[in-house]
Amino acid sequence: MRHRFRTTIGSVFAAIALLAGTGTRASEITVAVASNFAAPMRIIAQDFTRLTGHQVRLSFAATGQFHAQIRHGAPFAVLLSADALTPEQLEREGLGVAGSRFTYATGRLALWSPRVGTVDPAGRVLQTGFVERIALANPRTAPYGAAARQVLVRLGLEEQLSGRIVEAMSIAQVYQFVASGNAAMGFVSLAQIYRDGVIARGAAWIVPESLHEPIRQDAILLQPGRNHAAAIALLAHLRSPATRELIRSFGYETPAEQP
Repeated sequence: MRHRFRTTIGSVFAAIALLAGTGTRASEITVAVASNFAAPMRIIAQDFTRLTGHQVRLSFAATGQFHAQIRHGAPFAVLLSADALTPEQLEREGLGVAGSRFTYATGRLALWSPRVGTVDPAGRVLQTGFVERIALANPRTAPYGAAARQVLVRLGLEEQLSGRIVEAMSIAQVYQFVASGNAAMGFVSLAQIYRDGVIARGAAWIVPESLHEPIRQDAILLQPGRNHAAAIALLAHLRSPATRELIRSFGYETPAEQP
């Protein structure tokens, strides 16, 4: 089923890209995007519009917030989740199109501070006792927050640091807390601070993947986008070689394509 869907969206995308250049009427879709994927998705949406003429309205929030909104009828055509569980649940609930799920990226977690020298590359700062306030996203609604909580548990530091944790609504708010100085450091998505192999600002510990469950991020076509050619084409565009290369430049991993 999933393989047949991939073939279909690839064919539709090729047709739409061709027709866009011949004056086909463009349309607009609204896409729910996990906060950690904001930076690459803005570029992807621009590229998609340039190729097809279709407009993409982006909404960014924690995945759990989107799940609640979709259940209450939010008219998103596509969800780019920060986990694999939410799209699976939406499919079971009949809110997502069966067979349309696929992994578009696997995320990496980082402990970050904008001040050089605050966070060491091995993350030993967590065990020194010098941590003042440390931000992480709500683990109940944000998969990156859940991963951060797993890191603290596996390091045996959850109880020790519990009084210093500042909980944010999303990974985007974690970044804001740390960048503004409201927290000394925080667990962010690597993509928020990384591009083309370089930490753009401050210092960071890229958390070993062995310390938390994999952050597999899945996309799904939602029922409002079921028969929307632009929504189907956007999902195909996400899996194009150029887009996959862009996603990797932000520190994500992308799965190998199936033939």
